[in-house]
Amino acid sequence: MTFDRRVAVVTGGGQGIGAAAVMEFLGRGARVAVLDLDCAPLDAQLAGDGVAPGLASRCLRVSGDCTDAAVVSAFFDRVESAFGPVDILFNNVGQSARERGAPFVESREEVWRFVLEVSLLTAMRASRRVAPGMKARGFGRIVNMSTDAAFVGDVGLADYAAAKMGVVGFTRSLARELAPHGVTVNAVCPGAIRTRAHDQLNPEVLARIVADTPAGFIGTPRDVAAAVAFLAGDDARFITGQTLLIDGGRWML
Repeated sequence: MTFDRRVAVVTGGGQGIGAAAVMEFLGRGARVAVLDLDCAPLDAQLAGDGVAPGLASRCLRVSGDCTDAAVVSAFFDRVESAFGPVDILFNNVGQSARERGAPFVESREEVWRFVLEVSLLTAMRASRRVAPGMKARGFGRIVNMSTDAAFVGDVGLADYAAAKMGVVGFTRSLARELAPHGVTVNAVCPGAIRTRAHDQLNPEVLARIVADTPAGFIGTPRDVAAAVAFLAGDDARFITGQTLLIDGGRWML
């Protein structure tokens, strides 16, 4: 499956799962635009050994805040000027604010607002920007980032679970609205994935997660990126409104 002549946007694509998705799209021929507060890790990856020549030239990287509506609008203006209309949108940006997590009765409203803003409203704004053009052209792929915690809960992170279940509801509603126009909307729900955040967890916690995972290991960002690429491709044209758990069988819903 290739993405020749396709234009993909990845929010929060500077590192982790987002960067893996960027590399996946680039490797399959797409032109890719990234909006992230910090694009330096992706810059380093694109400049690294073993990266195909010319890959970086097909990747527009913009440092900016995905929660700032003006920044997002200017970013899409720049993408359309450089590459043309957006065919694929991966709403990857999000944050659990785990370092500020607390039992629900002790949770602070400002943290709730932050988590909802970065994990849900960013997807709304970016989707609203690309949806009209996708409808008009009769083609589009939107993939939203959720999490398995949306389905099973996460003690101390009720705000994050609520925001990510909001992403699921948004995905389903938008999928129904855009399906008649050739636009699919789906969500991916990763479980334990070896990112910087998971590497900071207590080794005992990581061992317990592995023990609870039928596959017997923690996934990598590319495991998620490959699923995103599939949902963004032509072969997934009859799949919309779905939430795909990517967690090694830890949760089977």
